[in-house]
Amino acid sequence: MEYKRILSIQDLSCLGQCSTTVAMTVLSAWGHETCVLPTALLSTHTGGFGTPEVVHLDDFLFRTLDHWERRGITFDAVLIGYLGSLKAVDAARQAVSRLLAPGGVCVLDPVMGDRGRLYSGFDLEYVEAIRDLCRIAHIMLPNTTEAALLTGTPYEEAEGAAYARKLLDKLDHPQVLLTGVGPTADQTGFLLKQGGNVRSYHHRRIGAGCHGTGDLFAACLTGAWMRGNEPMEAGRMAADFVCACVENTQGDPDHWYGVKFEPLLAKWIQERKGQ
Repeated sequence: MEYKRILSIQDLSCLGQCSTTVAMTVLSAWGHETCVLPTALLSTHTGGFGTPEVVHLDDFLFRTLDHWERRGITFDAVLIGYLGSLKAVDAARQAVSRLLAPGGVCVLDPVMGDRGRLYSGFDLEYVEAIRDLCRIAHIMLPNTTEAALLTGTPYEEAEGAAYARKLLDKLDHPQVLLTGVGPTADQTGFLLKQGGNVRSYHHRRIGAGCHGTGDLFAACLTGAWMRGNEPMEAGRMAADFVCACVENTQGDPDHWYGVKFEPLLAKWIQERKGQ
């Protein structure tokens, strides 16, 4: 397989098993050169540690893009996750337009909300900026909350198949993988829309989930796609791995802040490479 160079654009939470630390680990394990453009530096993620220490890197983003462009650096894929500011959204857009190699792909996880609500600090202007960014992505990976926000659809707590299909129909994008969708309360998975074709993949739901599973899914899918797997198969691989990692995290009350994926990663990657 050709050696790929992938750029991850998202925050760097120093503790918490999410965003950049997950992407670097997973993409490197897949055998890809992994580069990062951190949008902000946080002492921890924002899910339960209290208010983290934060350094925003807005100006650094554009200086870095200029440096890379002067040196003729390009990327075979760009994975975009949590951005956090309008300047960071603009930097992500410029990274794709200026530095994505011919034939390269942009994977966008439009991280901005969950369980029917925007994350703290975001507003409708930020939603509009993410909506515009979606237009340059080759595939987008929203959850149902983010899909509802992007389409202006009222959020429904009971996320049934009919509601998920309605969201997919309203998302004006040729390739969308809608996450967190299951036909029953004890199942979860995704729907993949490619043009007019919609396919689904489901597995059992384990507990209440863990912090960082969306970031883990996006990195696994991107790594598998860049190994030559089509998005449907890459999504299936990613979903199975996330499911196994959530199960691996259950029963450890001291590890409430993230998903314990590292013990399973090496074996999982070797098995997938053999498929």
